[in-house]
Amino acid sequence: MDISNYDYDMDYNYSEGSTVPESVSQPRKTCLHEGLCVILTVVTVVIFLLGFFGNSLVIWISGFKMKKTVNTTWYLSLAISDFLFCTFLPINITYTVMEEWIFGFFMCKFNTFVMFLNMFSSIFLLVIISVDRCVSVVFPVWAQNHRTVQKASLAVIFAWLLAIGLSIPSIIFREIGHHENRTICFNNYTSNPNLHPIIAVSRFIAGFFLPFLVIIICYSIIILKLRNNRMTKTSKPFKVMTALIAAFFICWLPYHVFILLELNHHKYDFTILTSGLKVSPSLAAANSFLNPVLYVFMGNDFKQKFKSALLSKMENAMGEEGRTTSRYLSRSSSMDNRASTHI
Repeated sequence: MDISNYDYDMDYNYSEGSTVPESVSQPRKTCLHEGLCVILTVVTVVIFLLGFFGNSLVIWISGFKMKKTVNTTWYLSLAISDFLFCTFLPINITYTVMEEWIFGFFMCKFNTFVMFLNMFSSIFLLVIISVDRCVSVVFPVWAQNHRTVQKASLAVIFAWLLAIGLSIPSIIFREIGHHENRTICFNNYTSNPNLHPIIAVSRFIAGFFLPFLVIIICYSIIILKLRNNRMTKTSKPFKVMTALIAAFFICWLPYHVFILLELNHHKYDFTILTSGLKVSPSLAAANSFLNPVLYVFMGNDFKQKFKSALLSKMENAMGEEGRTTSRYLSRSSSMDNRASTHI
């Protein structure tokens, strides 16, 4: 039984059942007739708009308006991961509203792959950022001599390759099925049901538990070091990174909790479990727009570059308008002079 597909077919709900849902034989209400489904759809639309344009802004600023540094490499990589995720959200929104998969076999697999790629790449990048911060604080001289953009880029590439590898199972087991004259996209473990708990637990360990253990250790070391260092002038970068990590933790923990609970769904209240499996993916998706919000409102460099970029655009626009007006006035003046000579 695939509980997630019983009443909520949004692809971001990665509950892996072994077959096409069996309990959907009872009357099924459409999304537009369910208050929770409508609310989650509206929330997902808002997440898409904020995440798409917010991450586009971060990519524009960090990729084209700021000097390429190790920090901007981290920011740019996170923004690309979240932007890629947001571009596929309209597919999930459509699937939720229509309650039917209309995007074909390839997109059924690839859409789910992108969602897991976002999850793994985000957490791995946060781990790299935390280790980088820790090394910079504990070994500042070494970091100053060896902390380069090239090495940061290699670390990012490694994180993406690892995320791709861990996301491959979502391609293998995602399939299209038909039920009650509807086409659905679901996870099929019929050939080997034991893989369901193995993959779910491994995703929790590799995509949440171990990364956060490393992050907590790194930040504990940083806090202890900063307490003994009176020369520290500002803690702004650490506040930004802490906020990013806290946002990821809050957004993703409920998702993993309900996915693990679903492994023994018969032991828990069905209403609570299905509600959690509906809400937790939307909460996880919210992380994709929280990152750029934290960049803009907490990062001084981003705020300054954003303001300067907007001012330069306004100056260019006003300058162009002024030049156009001047040309128009000069032409009008010359025409008037010619007309006065004829008269």
